[in-house]
Amino acid sequence: MSDALRWESQPPRLTLQGELDRETLVAFWDARKKLMSGVTTLDVSGLERVDSSGLALLVHLREEASQQGGSLTIAGITDRLNTLIALYNLQDIIPTDSLANK
Repeated sequence: MSDALRWESQPPRLTLQGELDRETLVAFWDARKKLMSGVTTLDVSGLERVDSSGLALLVHLREEASQQGGSLTIAGITDRLNTLIALYNLQDIIPTDSLANK
């Protein structure tokens, strides 16, 4: 069973910790509109595990921000998440260069 997904909101930064997978992301999904209000940086450095469902959520959050005329930087991308992003060829959608990781 997955560890819980936890978050800490200090706009403009939202920090995620734990595991972001199909079992843990439902609570975040339900609260995302409120949680993402005023957020321009999503810090994922505290995530121990991200599966394809979690990656899809990150893509969706960036797309939502873009559709609302803003942008969302995903910071703290780990080597494991970077590998998953590359596996799905999403580097253009979720930049993994050094600027996005700070």
